[in-house]
Amino acid sequence: MLNKTKVLLVDDHTVVREGLSMLLGADPEFEIVGAAENGRQAVVAAQQTRPDVVLMDLAMPIMNGVTASRKILQQIKGTKVLVLSSYNDEPAINELVQAGASGYLLKESAAGELLNAIRQVKKGGKAFSPAITRRFRHQQQREGMNNLASKRSCALTPREMEVLQLIAEGFPNKGIASELGISIKTVEKHRQQVMDKLNIHDIAGLTRYAIERNIISHPQPALEPPAPAA
Repeated sequence: MLNKTKVLLVDDHTVVREGLSMLLGADPEFEIVGAAENGRQAVVAAQQTRPDVVLMDLAMPIMNGVTASRKILQQIKGTKVLVLSSYNDEPAINELVQAGASGYLLKESAAGELLNAIRQVKKGGKAFSPAITRRFRHQQQREGMNNLASKRSCALTPREMEVLQLIAEGFPNKGIASELGISIKTVEKHRQQVMDKLNIHDIAGLTRYAIERNIISHPQPALEPPAPAA
């Protein structure tokens, strides 16, 4: 009996999820065990379905792919994360590799390349688009290990990354506290730490930074409570 590879699809675009579902569903080797449109849903779905491989988008609302990947890999033993994104920039790739992702493919990749990457990742290997591999090679040539260690030491913590994303998406402190299940005072502390670490002290600057680093794809309007009935 064929031991199918269980795959969880995570992308905020319905057409992408449907296309991937059709592609993988046509191959009896793969089983789609769930789908999610943001990182928060992805973490919950991964806990419920325990997939072999999570096919993860990068820029999504509420929780991005970096934070979701980190949470999934910390919480679910044996699950692998393969990122499928249209973004091809070093900061995002570095963050995902540091978070434990097993591969990073560009959405321009051929279908066969994607299927082979899922197989490789499930077996414990690594899978990167050729363009990503070239970036790694060039980066290693430009930067020594000391510089990389220095960069990591001043990086935002996973919680600070979550707070930064929600700030950039327009959430007020109260909304962030509600989303993360923490107090407003703790939100304020994290907000100040983010600003101090990045040396950015206004919301517009934090939003620009989040967009440049693909933490969000574009600024989101703040979520407002429904107006009371007249």
